Amino acid sequence: MSAIVVIPTFNEKENVERLTAKVLVADPTIKILFVDDSSPDGTGKIEDKLAKKYRGRIYVLHRKGRGRGSAGIAGFKKAISLKPDFIIEMDADFSHDPKYLPHMLTLAKKGYDVVIGSRFVKGGKIPNRPWWRDALSMVANYYNWLMLSLWGIADTSGGFKCYKRKVLEAIDFDAIISKGYSIGPETLYKIKKAGNFKFMEFPIVFNDRNAGNSKLTIKEYLRYIVTVFRVRFGL
Repeated sequence: MSAIVVIPTFNEKENVERLTAKVLVADPTIKILFVDDSSPDGTGKIEDKLAKKYRGRIYVLHRKGRGRGSAGIAGFKKAISLKPDFIIEMDADFSHDPKYLPHMLTLAKKGYDVVIGSRFVKGGKIPNRPWWRDALSMVANYYNWLMLSLWGIADTSGGFKCYKRKVLEAIDFDAIISKGYSIGPETLYKIKKAGNFKFMEFPIVFNDRNAGNSKLTIKEYLRYIVTVFRVRFGL
């Protein structure tokens, strides 16, 4: 069985080489699809070199647009066309540790359609993070539960998930409106509406980035709130 890890990037030159090494050794069936938003720091050029070095295991999709949500959609579409059994999404900043990939795939192979690396189930942790960031995450969760009826999913806003290909094939990505971080809950909402899929969460330790700069701003938080509202009411 094969798997592709979709990794959106923007100005991640400090991370992509180290991340590539760790992802590729995690499981011999794993391939990587980088989706780069024309990073001015040269991230895309580094990824192109890695694709030549690891030919057949690394793909690079270059975009002129920008945004975590639209990058994720573009990555999912490309990954589906490559026909893997499983499609995984994760961030490039090591907040999602590649060491969890084998366990994630094991759970997917046991029959779960969506496997979520969760910060908020028992055993999940977010060490060394300001209290206000934790508070914002919990508020986002409650908001998603209320607005999108995602009850039963402890971590609705995380970006570390594994999907069976058939799950993503059931979604009309052209109808998704998220351009930023609301892509996570919107995708879960669409999956819930698309079919009776089995979800599973397992605990992870989520680490804030250790290189590069965060893209999550107050503007992004406000956009998140508005977009989830629009998703709920079809606006």
